[in-house]
Amino acid sequence: MAAADAKTTNPHTPSGSSPMSQRMPTDSQAQAAQEMAAQATLELSYVLAAKQGDRAAFGKLAQQYQRQCAAVALRLLGNAHDAAELVQDALFKAFKNLAQLQQSERFGPWLMRIVTNLALNFRRSRGRRQALSLEQPGSNAEEGEDLRSTIAGSVLDAPDQPLTSAELGDAIQRAIDGLPEKQRLALVMFAIEKMPQKDVAEVLNCSVEAVKWHVFMARKQLKKSLGEHM
Repeated sequence: MAAADAKTTNPHTPSGSSPMSQRMPTDSQAQAAQEMAAQATLELSYVLAAKQGDRAAFGKLAQQYQRQCAAVALRLLGNAHDAAELVQDALFKAFKNLAQLQQSERFGPWLMRIVTNLALNFRRSRGRRQALSLEQPGSNAEEGEDLRSTIAGSVLDAPDQPLTSAELGDAIQRAIDGLPEKQRLALVMFAIEKMPQKDVAEVLNCSVEAVKWHVFMARKQLKKSLGEHM
């Protein structure tokens, strides 16, 4: 009887393990989840403090997102100087409009929506920028310059560009510029900047499935456009 009982095992369960042990996260996964939760909690505290006018707290948020904002702006505008100015405008606009952020825990996607909207406005009106300027008449110049010094801190970091040559880099940028608007945005944020699909969907105001489709079509078009360089 004992031998029969010993043979009564789940054929889908590997020897020496149980279904429960297979479902339990590893120590590294648990640690990563704890770190992400801690980071989210810290970021939320910065957002709530910034909503109360704490510039130092907003400076922490700006430092955290500055590189990603710069990378997206550069890919959308194709000019490092314009991208750097646009990021500063976006951060200033975000600080002045924090009260409009209803979900404080969603600061990142909200900021990226500001960046992309300003970038699209810039592209549609080259030479006649409609983005908020720190020197715009009627704004508090002293307050603006104070905030600029807080959020800048150091020279704007250039986004990583793992390109093999300047020629290939120019070809890639031209190909990205030629994509339809949502394909370009989805590709830059998800495929290049590795933003979560949920966040990209929030920025683009579409479904996650739509993001996947935009990225797929963008990659297909890039492959076709860059065929001579591959």
